[in-house]
Amino acid sequence: MDLGDVTLMPGLIDAHVHLFLHPGAEDLQTVEESVPQRTILATLAAKADLMAGFTAERDMGTEGAGSADTAVRNAINAGLIPGPRLRISGNAIDILGGHEDANKFNPAQHVLSNADYANSPEQIVEVMREQAKQGADFTKMYETGRDTLVNGRLSTPYQYTEAELAAAVAEAARTGRRVAVHATGDPGALYAAQAGVESVDHAFQLSDETMRIMREKGIPAVPTFAIVEYFAEHAATPAAGDRERKMQELHAAEFKKQLAAGVPMAVGSDVGPFPHGTQAREFELMVQYGMSPVATLQADLINGAKLLGWESQIGALKPGYFADVIAVPGDPTKDISVLKQVSFVMKGGVVYRK
Repeated sequence: MDLGDVTLMPGLIDAHVHLFLHPGAEDLQTVEESVPQRTILATLAAKADLMAGFTAERDMGTEGAGSADTAVRNAINAGLIPGPRLRISGNAIDILGGHEDANKFNPAQHVLSNADYANSPEQIVEVMREQAKQGADFTKMYETGRDTLVNGRLSTPYQYTEAELAAAVAEAARTGRRVAVHATGDPGALYAAQAGVESVDHAFQLSDETMRIMREKGIPAVPTFAIVEYFAEHAATPAAGDRERKMQELHAAEFKKQLAAGVPMAVGSDVGPFPHGTQAREFELMVQYGMSPVATLQADLINGAKLLGWESQIGALKPGYFADVIAVPGDPTKDISVLKQVSFVMKGGVVYRK
């Protein structure tokens, strides 16, 4: 097979995706679209991501579609549909009135939350066991939100205490699973790091203590710059766009501090609210905001493989690893943007794009 003048490299890893979301009003998608309809769209999203070179992904919540991601993962594993290797969570877990609850709707309509409620350690464990029964590989929890900027500082209320998160981490560990959290800032991110979660996703602003714990425990931040850029460029109002741009500016400055503090990084785009298959933009933004191309690739292929629990199976072209291979023009260690130009995709020895 002659692919011409290209660079062969391991398949890309996206540690934060939403297969069950697409561009448009997220809250309305989950109200207006049935779970079967959303599942069909999720299969198309999975294919788009694979064709863009992402051969492994962590789906960070179906946003109200429950365990429908189990069917998508299983169909991919059985070779029935094309898609990346998946680690799935089902719905995320949230408190009553929390970040993903239906807070903006008429209460009399009883609009359902996009997450599963849990308001105590006992409820957290019960929900986790039900999700595991339905096929979840890991647990996603909303730990902060909603976010506001006050005099250049991020303000975001926590949702779960350290003890509650520790109960979740202990329950996940009982069956060999792990817990990832949506946490943009402190004190929620600190509680998550102290509890020993597997990743802190978004991580807009972290205290010195939080960064120290994450470095010492090897807990990666997953920045998700691409989604904020998209929201800024597609905001409903100029004021909303300005808010997103200011949040991105804050995060970019804080990202440099996190790198200097030795916080591990993984690559996750939060794709879904922006078009699937376009998330290689995340690599460009991580380089733009302070990482070298080589360090960004290491964050993806090494830390991403660890995060998904496929260390020594993906992220390298070595004997004994899955045959997940992509081709790009040029040298991604010098120009990370070539990851947006994938011309060949093989997953598990099967060619999906040539």
